Amino acid sequence: MNATVAISIIIVLIVIASLAIASRHRDKIIIKIASTSLPKEDDATPLDRHWTDISRDHAEPDALSLIQSNLGAFAARVGSARAAGRSLDLMYYMWNADLTGQLMMREVIAAADRGVRVRLLLDDLGVSMSDRAFHAIDSHPNIELRLFNPTKARENVFRRGLEMVLRFRSVNRRMHNKAWIADGRVLIVGGRNIGDAYFDAAEQANFRDFDIIAHGACIAQAEEIFDDYWNSAVAVPVRSLLARRPSKLARLRRRMDILASGSAARPYLAQVESQHHQGNFLMSDTLHWVNGAQVVADPPEKAAGKRRSGHNFLMETLLPIMEETDRTLKITSPYFIPGQKGVETLSRLSADGISVSVLTNSLAATDVAAVHVGYARYRRPLLINGIKIHELRSLADQHTSFSLRGSGQASLHTKAFTRDGEIGFIGSLNFDPRSMSLNTEMGVLFSSPGLVTEMDEIFREETSREMSFELALNERRNLTWTGMVRGQPTHYRHEPYATLSRRALVSVMGILPLESQL
Repeated sequence: MNATVAISIIIVLIVIASLAIASRHRDKIIIKIASTSLPKEDDATPLDRHWTDISRDHAEPDALSLIQSNLGAFAARVGSARAAGRSLDLMYYMWNADLTGQLMMREVIAAADRGVRVRLLLDDLGVSMSDRAFHAIDSHPNIELRLFNPTKARENVFRRGLEMVLRFRSVNRRMHNKAWIADGRVLIVGGRNIGDAYFDAAEQANFRDFDIIAHGACIAQAEEIFDDYWNSAVAVPVRSLLARRPSKLARLRRRMDILASGSAARPYLAQVESQHHQGNFLMSDTLHWVNGAQVVADPPEKAAGKRRSGHNFLMETLLPIMEETDRTLKITSPYFIPGQKGVETLSRLSADGISVSVLTNSLAATDVAAVHVGYARYRRPLLINGIKIHELRSLADQHTSFSLRGSGQASLHTKAFTRDGEIGFIGSLNFDPRSMSLNTEMGVLFSSPGLVTEMDEIFREETSREMSFELALNERRNLTWTGMVRGQPTHYRHEPYATLSRRALVSVMGILPLESQL
């Protein structure tokens, strides 16, 4: 058999398979009932009363609190789920079926048992739960689960893989949003997905990240965003995708109860109990009262490849704010690929005398080596134009324990920036082509000197030479890295602490035209 015949046969098989997939789902009716956020009341739930209590003596419409602690971020979500009495609207790119993912789902189901209406919107590609678990969760009368931009051929691995190949242009567009809304009174937005690596529970590596807890008028904006996504054409009820099978919710409950009673879960649930007894179930010790915090997001149509209010709505909102910087701009992005336009924008600010600093991952710390390929080519032009670059060291390099479960490896995952000590943004947006053009993103934009001071202090700590490498160019314009080792400045001429295999991988991938997909 020659190559032409073989290729022809493969093409025919692909066409037949694609037609089979299409015919399998052509006549399947998707029953989808639109719904919106429930109206709030003044004194109906503990979270209603919490807002009434904290807002009584404040004229500002919004209160924001920063959560850096991974354990605190877990406790805030569980605490708000336990206090909810009306609704939980949750949207996430990833929800893993690991320790913290199951503990949190257990709390969501418990809230539904109390009569709380739960709407759960998950990105189909990012989530790691099985279809069997989806079916069990969705079988609860008070829970509806929808998948964003899902594959249709779910029961057969081959057909699903083939569908992803045939629909690559659409499957490649994902919902990267992260939002937790309880009773329309509490909003948690930031970079954290739901999974062990985001809550100090991973045994291999954990993330450093930010969340914003918001109360007040801005939550109505988040509810409108959620409703837009929930009712969009790309959000599909999971029950319309799965084959019929008996509900397994009782079995799922038993498995989660056993997990919650184990030693691994103890420190997480103990933290929740501790905060509850202190009357601070939201982990919001320091509230910053602000006027006009904005919850901003790309429209869901972006993931469908359609244009509305511009191709890149969120970045088109944020970029003018960054360009209006007067003194200082501090950017934190784990995956930082500025592109030529980004280099020009930051260089123009630097030329105007503005201090521009960037914190991202080092090659040794990043969890996505491919992104480092796209980032690395922009380091030299940024440094030449006066932009300061810092690369976070893996905490394992500093012999510092980071995880409750034993891992000393840590990667940066925070997506944020501050401007002039007054304006800040925290959300899901990376400064890379994927966030700009392919994924949908969201976050909170605010003006609050107090909150920005908190963020800038963390930035100062994380960009210190004890925690990060400071990049520079030597007299030959070659890159150098400087970090503190045992109290002494130490200089490197190659990617510090990165293994030879990782450096080789990056070198090979640098040849490929991958930047638009990173």
